[in-house]
Amino acid sequence: MKRVFSFIILFLSLSLSYLTIGQVVIGPIIDLEECLRIGLQQNFDIRIMRNNQDISDRNVTWGNAGLLPSIDANTGYNLKNDNTNQTPADGSDEKTIRNNNTQTLNASVNLNWTIFDGFNAQTNYEKLKELRSIGELNTQLTIESFIANLSAEYYNLVQETMRMKNLKSAVKLSGEQLRIVAARYQIGSLSRLDLQQARVDFNADSSRLIRQYEVLNTSRIKLNELMGIQDVETPLVAADTSIILKPIEPKEVLWNKVLSQNILLQLTQKDIALSQLNLKNIESRYYPYVRLNTGYGFSHFNYDVGSYDKQRNWGPNVGVTVGINIFDGFNKRREQKNARTRIENTKLEKDQMQLAIKSDFSNMWQSYLNNLELFKLEKENVENARENYEIAIERYKLGDLAGIRLREAQNSLLEAEERLVTAQFNIKLNEISLKQISGMVKEYLAN
Repeated sequence: MKRVFSFIILFLSLSLSYLTIGQVVIGPIIDLEECLRIGLQQNFDIRIMRNNQDISDRNVTWGNAGLLPSIDANTGYNLKNDNTNQTPADGSDEKTIRNNNTQTLNASVNLNWTIFDGFNAQTNYEKLKELRSIGELNTQLTIESFIANLSAEYYNLVQETMRMKNLKSAVKLSGEQLRIVAARYQIGSLSRLDLQQARVDFNADSSRLIRQYEVLNTSRIKLNELMGIQDVETPLVAADTSIILKPIEPKEVLWNKVLSQNILLQLTQKDIALSQLNLKNIESRYYPYVRLNTGYGFSHFNYDVGSYDKQRNWGPNVGVTVGINIFDGFNKRREQKNARTRIENTKLEKDQMQLAIKSDFSNMWQSYLNNLELFKLEKENVENARENYEIAIERYKLGDLAGIRLREAQNSLLEAEERLVTAQFNIKLNEISLKQISGMVKEYLAN
């Protein structure tokens, strides 16, 4: 009997040591703002999007729009070898020329400039500026999505850490119960069945705790990945030990911010602007065009036969071309109608996007309100479950309560704590989603 009791005490000591110390990850304590700061510098999606934005920024030039002239310089050398038979019309002797070489060397600088093309170049420049704005909005959208995703994962790490704490408490409670049962078993007041059941309960709680280490490690790895840290197994500990819930603005205020600050709505407005500029490009073809051509050339000739041995020509040239397309098979009219239809489609797409965003916003708001009510309920449940367990453990120590009833009280407490943590996390997710859809998610950088 004593050997059994000694084994149980040793088993409890080793198990609790392993579960509470052996797997604890020691690492730097980091808060949400620091995670966001690191991620904004290192996250791959953000770095790629910023490079794309640099490309769209560099494309906004007069030359790329066609507002500037093109200047070309060229030079060339040509050797021509002729064999000639010339028969005079007066019947005199035929004249024969063999291996007559003519060498030509030329060089020139030419300028070509479309001075006017129906405002097509000016419209292209406006399109480039709109594309630059779209690039900036896409970068902002990527940053907002990153902040929302990383914030959610950070609070998921906090949530799993809170669950870890609850499970450690559960193991401690079931370990205490096993110690009591073992002591009573030694003196013969409890059966071996009671001892085995207490051991099963302790092992079950220990198993859940061990699995929770894996869940917590998965969240930590995901957080490192979002921050762009190459060693994803880098240990870290969330600075927050609980999920702090903050009040958010009223529904009407948030919706007004959605209409004015939501990036997706702004992008659809840019699509409308681009469609209107495409229509202007087509309409510019109804205007005449004016093109300027000018340059300076030099030519040098060497002759084997003729009146001159050498000849050089140099000097400027200038020309202006004015033209207008009179008929193109009704293509301009067809393209113009198509462009107007595309404008109408982009406006419809904006309305569709706004309706979809309004639906998402309404669902998020209702979920937020529901989870607030659940949080109040589960908070009360935890208090009741904790009080219930304290009463049960006292009665159990006095031998006035069966072990299975104590286990039920313990499970009720753990389940209530789990539901409370889940409700807190869901409220935080709702908060993040509402801030993201209303364009305020960057506020987490200042928290």
